[in-house]
Amino acid sequence: MEINVEKRIKNSFARQTVMTTIGASITRVKPGEVSVEVPFRSDLTQQHGFFHAGVVTMIVDTACGYAALTCMPVVAAVLTVEYKVNFLSPASGEKLIARGRVLKPGRTLTVCFGEVHALQEGKEKLVATMLATMMKCEDTGLTD
Repeated sequence: MEINVEKRIKNSFARQTVMTTIGASITRVKPGEVSVEVPFRSDLTQQHGFFHAGVVTMIVDTACGYAALTCMPVVAAVLTVEYKVNFLSPASGEKLIARGRVLKPGRTLTVCFGEVHALQEGKEKLVATMLATMMKCEDTGLTD
């Protein structure tokens, strides 16, 4: 993969202030694959002390969107069209790891699959899956 694609993805991610707010970071960028991680913080939990489902969904949606963007032309941007999430287990641990990957790239729509794992005591536990459709759109002039 060209280094400018990885740089473009990371620069775009840095502009997502919500990712900064929750302390998320991109940890992997490969063609058709992106990983996003967020460390545990008590202010990201719901009433039972688990990561909030909204946090889980945000990071896997982001991982899927950027995975799709790695397969698109440099002049493109990406928007989520739809997704379905299955929550499989309470999200508790030291951090969450979301991995998005492209299942089928297309000219306009790209279908992605994502998983979220909770890392606890060195072991990963699958807590959620996502099937998402991403749409290629015009770059707004903000991408690098």
